[in-house]
Amino acid sequence: MSKISYIQVILPLKLGWEAFYSLPEGVTVLEGDRVEVIFASRSYVAVVSSTGVIPPENALENIRHIAKKLLGVPPVSKEEIAFWRQVSQYYLCTVGEVYKAAYPAEKSDQAEVQARRAERLDVKMAKLEEKLAKARNDTTRERYRLELESLRAEAPVPIEEFKVAPVPLSSEQASAADAVRKAFAEGKTVLLDGVTGSGKTEIYLNLALEVLASGRSVLYLVPEIALSGQLQDRVRKVFPSARLYNSSITSGRRLETAEFVRSGNPYLVLGTRSSLFLPHRNLGLVIVDEEHDTSYKQDSPAPRYHARETAIMLAGIHGANVIMGSATPSLESLYNSEIGIFRRIQLKQKFHSGEDASVMIVDTVAERRKRGMVGDLSRKLLFEIQNTLEAGEQVLLLRSRRSYAPALQCEECGTIPKCPSCNVSLSLHRNPDRLVCHYCGRTLPYTGTCPKCGGALKPLGAGTQKIEEEIQAVFPSARIARLDSDNAAEESAIIKSFAKGEIDILIGTQIITKGFDFQNLTLVGVIQADNILAQHDFRADERAFQLLEQFRGRSGRRGKAGRFVIQTREPGHPVFAKLSGQDALDVSMLEERRQFGYPPYTRLIHIVVKDSSEKRLDWLSRELASAIESSAVSVTGPFAPAVDKVAGKYIRQLRMTLPRDRHLKQRKQAICRAVSDIEKRYKYAGHIIIDVDPV
Repeated sequence: MSKISYIQVILPLKLGWEAFYSLPEGVTVLEGDRVEVIFASRSYVAVVSSTGVIPPENALENIRHIAKKLLGVPPVSKEEIAFWRQVSQYYLCTVGEVYKAAYPAEKSDQAEVQARRAERLDVKMAKLEEKLAKARNDTTRERYRLELESLRAEAPVPIEEFKVAPVPLSSEQASAADAVRKAFAEGKTVLLDGVTGSGKTEIYLNLALEVLASGRSVLYLVPEIALSGQLQDRVRKVFPSARLYNSSITSGRRLETAEFVRSGNPYLVLGTRSSLFLPHRNLGLVIVDEEHDTSYKQDSPAPRYHARETAIMLAGIHGANVIMGSATPSLESLYNSEIGIFRRIQLKQKFHSGEDASVMIVDTVAERRKRGMVGDLSRKLLFEIQNTLEAGEQVLLLRSRRSYAPALQCEECGTIPKCPSCNVSLSLHRNPDRLVCHYCGRTLPYTGTCPKCGGALKPLGAGTQKIEEEIQAVFPSARIARLDSDNAAEESAIIKSFAKGEIDILIGTQIITKGFDFQNLTLVGVIQADNILAQHDFRADERAFQLLEQFRGRSGRRGKAGRFVIQTREPGHPVFAKLSGQDALDVSMLEERRQFGYPPYTRLIHIVVKDSSEKRLDWLSRELASAIESSAVSVTGPFAPAVDKVAGKYIRQLRMTLPRDRHLKQRKQAICRAVSDIEKRYKYAGHIIIDVDPV
C-alpha cells in the first residue's frame, strides 16, 4: 500500500489556519502550484503552501483528496507567498484574505482558460501576419495591420525596446537624480520632496529607464485612476509598452497584464494600489507618486493596507529600490526621513520658470456684510474668473461636497430629513430631483415638503451642482463642466477635454486637486474651504494643507502667473498662514503629534464593530475592550463615531495607541487573539474589523 502524501493550502477565505489535503495516487505538486479543492461543500482554487507535511493524528480521518491539480496554470512564486504573509502579519488579517485580493474570484476553469490564452495569442499573430502579406488592397491591409498591432501590445516586450535616450533633465533635476542613485546604493528608501511642477516625473522616468535597461522591472504607483490615465500618455512616450492596471479596465485586460508581468521579461506597470499584488518578477524599482495621498489606503475589504508601506514590503522581498515623491510629504515620511529610515531629497525650483501661485484669502463673513457675495461666490473670485476668461485661460473650482445641497431643513418645524438606514442627513441632487444618502447610496423621491409637518424644505449649503448653476448664471457663454462621483463614468473624458482647452471652467470635488498637469490653467479657487478644515481627526490640518497646496500647484505650471483664491469664514486659520508662507506648519504639527502621542511617534489601530442590534453591539464592544485590556494593551472606547449608523448597522469604535518599540509585534498579535476569541466565544464573526494604521 502506497504512502499518502499530505499538503497544506492557502484558501481565498478568512481562515486563521491553512487546510490539510491529501494527494491522489500518482499526483505530485510543488509549493506554489494551484489546485482545486472542496471546502465546506464549495469548490475553490487554492495555492499549495507546504508539501510533505504531517497532519495532526486527530485530523487524519477528515482530510480529503484535492479535486485536481490545475494543469497549465502558472504557479504562484515563493516571493508572492512571502509577500502575502508579510502583509497579513502587519495588517492583522489572514493570508487567505490577501490571496483573495491578489487573485480575486478566480475559478479553476478561468485559471486554465487564461493559461491557454498566451498560447493562442502566438497562433493568432502568425495567421494575421500571413493575411497581411497576402492582402490585395490598402483597406484590408490597414485593417490587418491594426489588428496585429493590437495583439502585439498584449505580447511580452523584449528588453531592446527599453534602450532609448534618457529624458532631458535640468541641472537641479540631474543633481537630485544623482543623489537618488547614491541613496539607492546605500540601501535607502528615497523621499523626493519637490514643489509642484518641479519635474519629479522626469526623474522617475530616467530612473525607470536605467532599471529596465539592466533587465529588471518597474512598478509605478499613482493614487487615482484618473491620474494614471493622464500620466499614461507621458509614460508611453518613453515606454510604448507600459501597462496600465486599475479597477477601470476590464477583468480580461487585468488578467492579460498579470500574465505579461509573470512572463519574466522586463516591464513597466503604471497602476493604482491593487497593482502591488500582481505576480511581480525581478522587480528593480517601485515608484510611489503623491505618497501623501489617502487614496493609497484600502478601507474595505481586508487586507486594509496602505500602498506606501506595502510597497516597501514588496520591494524588500525583491531586493528593489523605492522612491516616493510629493510636494506635500506626509508627516510619517518626514519623520522617517528625520530618523534616517528614508533619505529626503528636495527639489525647490519649478521645471518651467515661475513663482508659486499667489494666494488670496477671502473672508466670506466680511464680504456678506458689505454685499460682496453673489450667492455662494464672492465678487473678488468672480472678478478673477472674468479676467482669466478674457485672457483665454482656464479656471478650476473646488467644492468638497457633491450634490446640489448637502442637507435640507424644514422652514416650519426645523426637521432635517435623514436617511432611514443611516444617521446622516440626505443630500438634494438635481436632474432629476432626488434625495440621496452619501453613505449607503439610498435614493428617495424629492417632494420639496417636510415629511413631518408638510412645510417647505430649504436647501442648506451648496454642493458642486449648485455652484455649477451659479457659475453658469454669471458666465452664460463660458464652457462649464462638473466632475464629481455623480458623473465619475465621464471622468477620463472630462479631464481630457479640460486638458485640450475645450472647457473654460471645471468645478469638482477633491479629485480635481490631484497631480494633473493643465498647461493653460492659471486660476484655482476653493469655495467654502471651512468644510475641508472641519474634520474631527488629529490629521485634519495636515490633510487640509496637503489638499490645498496640491490644488494650488495645478495652476501656473508653464511659466504663467497662477492665482489661488480661497473663500473661508476663518481667514486666520494656521493652514492658510502656511499656504501664504507665514508659518512652518509641518514643524508645529510634528511637535503636536509628539506631545499627544499620535503617529508617527506611535502606531494606531482602530477596531470597528457593527451590528443591527444596538444593545448587543454595546455589550460585545465592551467585552472586546475588556479582552484587549487584559492583554496589557490600553484601549480608548468603545465610542460612537460622528455617523454611528450606516446601512442599518450601528457602529462602535475602539482605538489602541501602541508605542513604537520592540514589543509592537507582540501587542498587535495580542489584539488579534482577543478579537478572534470574542468572535469564537460569541459566534460574532463578520461584525469586527481591524484597521491597522488608519488614515
